[in-house]
Amino acid sequence: QVQLVESGGGLVQPGGSLRLSCAASGSIFSIVAMGWYRQAPGKQRELVAIIISGGGTNYADSVKGRFTISRDNAKNMVDLQMNSLKPEDTAVYYCHTVSGGRIYWGQGTQVTVSS
Repeated sequence: QVQLVESGGGLVQPGGSLRLSCAASGSIFSIVAMGWYRQAPGKQRELVAIIISGGGTNYADSVKGRFTISRDNAKNMVDLQMNSLKPEDTAVYYCHTVSGGRIYWGQGTQVTVSS
């Protein structure tokens, strides 16, 4: 099984930046993609960004141009650099991956954007 641990969440003012990190450990097999999801109060969990094994990325329209996802294969980590943050970005952010045909989620890290 795979364990995912997120870090880097916190409180930031609008227009500020934050960097989230996710470290994967355990029995890791055939990971083709890793991603970040988020869930705000009263809303469904939504996809934020995905990075595939070949390095390609995909982003939600709401974060394009502001967020950047990256991966360190040697350390089994995936990061999410968040710039120009807006109050609408406030949510719990979750790391996600599929390995060995099984789905894994991190515990989540809170991001709050407020003045």
